Amino acid sequence: MAEDFQNPIDADKVTEKPSTLPYAHHVGSALVKPIDRGKTIGRAVAAMEHQTDIQLSQIREQVELLMRQADAIQQRKELARIIYACDIRFKPEINHIYHLYQRPDDSYVLSMIGPNEWGRSKQPGNFVYSLKLLADHTWEIVQ
Repeated sequence: MAEDFQNPIDADKVTEKPSTLPYAHHVGSALVKPIDRGKTIGRAVAAMEHQTDIQLSQIREQVELLMRQADAIQQRKELARIIYACDIRFKPEINHIYHLYQRPDDSYVLSMIGPNEWGRSKQPGNFVYSLKLLADHTWEIVQ
């Protein structure tokens, strides 16, 4: 009765340490499934595209804001050139509001008197803008 036991299972499939096997070794073991690489990569690419689209949209909004700010500065610069070339008979003060008029000969005049303040006097020309002198000596249109 002391016959040697011959295991019918292949010797490569048997181990003394079942915890080292790359697969479940009994019914109660945790389920081991191979990952679906295509699905995992597809989800990762979709998430990456979503995040980069959000970031690109934010950068696009920032660039548009910078362009609007640059346009506003350029407008103030051009306006300052017109005003400093026009007839000014007083010293403009920072943060005060003045009024720009265009004469019939296409020259400009800067006045402290607004278009509704002339009373019986005649305006020096067609009203163009009400302006405020800023600290950097550029002008901002206030109406």
